[in-house]
Amino acid sequence: MLRYLPFLLVLALWIYAFIDCLNTPEEQVRGLPKVVWVIIILLFGEVLIGPIAWLVAGKARQAPVNGSTPSEWHRNQRTTWVAPDDNPEFLKSLREENKKDESLLKDWEADLRRREEELRRRGRGEEPTAD
Repeated sequence: MLRYLPFLLVLALWIYAFIDCLNTPEEQVRGLPKVVWVIIILLFGEVLIGPIAWLVAGKARQAPVNGSTPSEWHRNQRTTWVAPDDNPEFLKSLREENKKDESLLKDWEADLRRREEELRRRGRGEEPTAD
């Protein structure tokens, strides 16, 4: 098992660099066009030249802001809303959707009551009334 470890590490680095390159916005790619970086990573992935070149020179890495750690800097760069349930617009849309569903349910219940009443009248031999 230990003899496969170097191969797995090379494969993991190759996959990481490839996916990182694909997910990096074009304006953060430096040196070469993004397509060229992808080709370099794919062609030279087995000898680690492509992935290491991408990690070192291909992507514009930004320094932390105000002496903060990189994870803190990354957290500060996120959008305002972390999850949908923290977004007031999303919650408002859910409330509106809920009101529409409740209205529809009330209409269905009224229709069901009307139909049940019709069936009862027919069962008793009464003529149905026109609504």
